[in-house]
Amino acid sequence: MVDYSVWDHIEVSDDEDETHPNIDTASLFRWRHQARVERMEQFQKEKEELDKGCRECKRKLAECQKKMKELEVVDAASGKGELEKLQAEAQQLRNEEKSWENKLEELKKKEKNMPWNVDTLSKDGFSKSVFNVKPEEQEETEEQKEKKHKTFVERYEQQIKHFGMLRRWDDSQKYLSDNPQLVCEETANYLVIWCIDLEVEEKHALMEQVAHQTIVMQFILELAKSLKVDPRACFRQFFTKIKVRTGLRSPGWGSWGQGGQVLTSLSRQTADQQYMEGFNDELEAFKERVRGRAKVRIEKAVREYEEEERQKRLGPGGLDPVEVYESLPPELQKCFDVKDIQMLQDTISRMDPTEAKHHMQRCIDSGLWVPNARSGEGAEKGGSGNSDPHYEEIPRENGKNGDEERGNL
Repeated sequence: MVDYSVWDHIEVSDDEDETHPNIDTASLFRWRHQARVERMEQFQKEKEELDKGCRECKRKLAECQKKMKELEVVDAASGKGELEKLQAEAQQLRNEEKSWENKLEELKKKEKNMPWNVDTLSKDGFSKSVFNVKPEEQEETEEQKEKKHKTFVERYEQQIKHFGMLRRWDDSQKYLSDNPQLVCEETANYLVIWCIDLEVEEKHALMEQVAHQTIVMQFILELAKSLKVDPRACFRQFFTKIKVRTGLRSPGWGSWGQGGQVLTSLSRQTADQQYMEGFNDELEAFKERVRGRAKVRIEKAVREYEEEERQKRLGPGGLDPVEVYESLPPELQKCFDVKDIQMLQDTISRMDPTEAKHHMQRCIDSGLWVPNARSGEGAEKGGSGNSDPHYEEIPRENGKNGDEERGNL
């Protein structure tokens, strides 16, 4: 049988008590509540003091018993008086412990018989708070981005190129629906690099086709940022806005013809003409940027090629024969053009010795003039070593046609 006696004394019916008309009911309830809270605080304080006293008594008793065990180990005759003293103290502490326990038991009974109120009627079984906080996204380093891009391209390069070759809106939308993993920054970056490579290879028409698909991907990514969603979830919205749709006009918009029949016609309309114009403007600007980047890359490649060829041409003294030839006076250049050694010697003899020495030393350092080239042959003939010097023809084609080659790249 259920015992309902616990509900006999409950202090929660203050609002049902009848009060004198001259007494403020709200103030009376507030005073009662304040008095009840003070009684509960006093009771809790008394309970804490009893618990503290009981724990302290048990601690002292444990220390006393430990000392007694230590004295029992040593000589009983020398520590007999001290042992008796500790035994008496331990007995007193046991009595105090029992007294504290009796007081705690009486306090628990008193607590059990106390009437329930709004503060003690019930307690929380558990309390739990959960905050759905989005974790902070750490920005990727350049090395992580490069590694991620490389892995993505190795896996989906063929699919990306296929998307770059598509021309119709419907084909692009269907292909992205079948391959949603392509809707990401890595695809756009690969298409940009591909456009520059095609322009460098002078495949201009193909570059414009891939550039169109590049801007498609970039517009999808920008739309995702503005909507704060994943790009794979909004690329269909982009095609809805950009595609040209065909539909029938309503009969109410037709013009009346003979016999009262309504003439309807097909009309082509864009979902957002301004959005389409923005797309075309960005596409043209992107093509110009690609052409500029390709031009810079070509010029850099030409400079590297020319520098490599120049390093190959350097003579024993580290001078470029082309530069040295161009710095020579016209009369010396004519001597090298006609390959006349006697003319060269006559021209040098007519020049200032210091200037002639300077120019000839530069020719030697660049490899244009090789002195004593036939000394071995002269020695065999009994010559003195002052045989005719030998010189090489300079590769003027590299120097004169450099601008033409640069323009063809």
